[in-house]
Amino acid sequence: MAAVVALMALVAVLATTSALGAHGRRSARTASDFLVASRGVTPWWNASAICGEYISAAAFLGSAGLVLAYGADVLWLPIAATAGYVLVLAFVTAPLRRSGAYTVSDFAEWRLGSRTVRRIVTGCVCLVGWFYLLPQFQGAGVTLRVLTGAPLWVGWAVVVGVALLLTITGGMRGVTAVQAVQFWLKLAAVAIPAAVLVVVWNLGGGSDPVTGAAPHFEQATRVRVRTEAAVLVPAAVTVTAHGEIDGVHRDDETVPLAPGRHAIGAGADIVFPAGSAVPHAERLPVQDGATWATPFGRGQPHALFDTYSALLGVLLGTMGLPHILMRFYTSTSGAAARRTAAFVPVLLALFYLFPALYGMLGRLYVPELLVTGDTDATLLTLPRRMVPGSGGALLTGLIAAGAFAAFISTSCGIVVALAGTISQCARRRGGIRAFRAGAVLAVAAPLPVLPKIGPQGAADLVTLALTVSACSLCPLLVLGIWWRGLTAAGAAAGLLTGGGLATAAAITHLLTAPWTGWAMTVLARPAAIVAPLACAVMIAVSLLTRARVPRRAHRALMRLHLPDDRPVR
Repeated sequence: MAAVVALMALVAVLATTSALGAHGRRSARTASDFLVASRGVTPWWNASAICGEYISAAAFLGSAGLVLAYGADVLWLPIAATAGYVLVLAFVTAPLRRSGAYTVSDFAEWRLGSRTVRRIVTGCVCLVGWFYLLPQFQGAGVTLRVLTGAPLWVGWAVVVGVALLLTITGGMRGVTAVQAVQFWLKLAAVAIPAAVLVVVWNLGGGSDPVTGAAPHFEQATRVRVRTEAAVLVPAAVTVTAHGEIDGVHRDDETVPLAPGRHAIGAGADIVFPAGSAVPHAERLPVQDGATWATPFGRGQPHALFDTYSALLGVLLGTMGLPHILMRFYTSTSGAAARRTAAFVPVLLALFYLFPALYGMLGRLYVPELLVTGDTDATLLTLPRRMVPGSGGALLTGLIAAGAFAAFISTSCGIVVALAGTISQCARRRGGIRAFRAGAVLAVAAPLPVLPKIGPQGAADLVTLALTVSACSLCPLLVLGIWWRGLTAAGAAAGLLTGGGLATAAAITHLLTAPWTGWAMTVLARPAAIVAPLACAVMIAVSLLTRARVPRRAHRALMRLHLPDDRPVR
């Protein structure tokens, strides 16, 4: 029944999305409509749309999964994601809107007068956008697989098709309505089931995950391992297994597992007895309740650097996200852009109250997700486990609707930003046809990488995108808006250094064999090293080429910082 309800929820989301997109398409006729909705979006509507596209697969599925696995450490990520908008409000929104640019690439060329810098910025925007699309596609595949058993590629195809259709037919004007309405759908989709599940937990006398021991199975539990995995068994346990265990095929045999590492073959079914400690995927930790609830308590190598570097990457990366910045270009004025940015942290803080609740409940009711490492399925699995029958199926359907709203709205925003950037770079005056061609390229480029990245969590993938943004576009925007001395050579050097190193680290982390020690930590979380380095390179090269500061730099900064009703002389 859950699969049927989930498919009905998906159909409902697609129907609503199509209706909203059709409404926007009727008024999308010019290039300005497609790129920036003719700069006529009101602050509250724009803030809802920004939250709609920012609450992606990482926020909707990944946050709860990370709390399940890592505990209090990862609560810094939603805090940083929300706090990033305070920096956006303080340093970026109003000046960027006053520049009159359509995209970040337009701003770079207008500020520095260099087509070379424009091309480099376009490359950075594409890299950030493509990294950000990966978890949306992957999350859609995981959602349909968990709920219906469909292959991963079915979810990818649904999101790619819908995002592409909405973008090429309605552009920014059509996407705005979709994103604004879907934010409230996503909020309801996490809030209503969370309220029900917390009541069930209280009435059922559920244990406290903070004061309890390490996770254990409350009852005999069957775990199906879909892909080959290495797990760590914390205490000796005897299981019933069907499939390959440590290289030996078992046929519903009783198998003793000693403490330590064990290899589980793809498709293996393992039944763990009630009361046994939960094994966990090699890349995930297991701690007792007190440690799990304590920041920096997960016992991972270099946990302090890992946490602060991830925090810095998310905080600074938010300032440079092209699909978020492009929404501020749709505001009616710089003051309206500033008001929009002020609303966003309030709405995001409201949403982020709920993923932590799901992570806490998941530790109690679906700890087997630690075995497979499929922690992104926490939200999708919990309702059926805690509320058996039709009630759980209905709650699962509501969550599935919100999940697909997250994938679609975020994908649409990214594709619009990439299509606008590519079209403006490919043809000097862009045009609707170039915009549509850019949209096709935007969704097609990351698809070949999807089958190769393995079972990466959505939040980890989004953090990589934010890190590339933090190390390239963020320094450019902050220095370009606030420092007259920035030169084209300095900007180019900083972008190539920061963007190149962050991208190399991300690709190495995704596509190569697992690293260990400091190498693993720095490759996964390089922002604390690369972002300051990119900024330092940008400043140093600009000082060395100070004679090449654009002549119009003073006038450009006046335009960026004078109130909207003041003329630039």
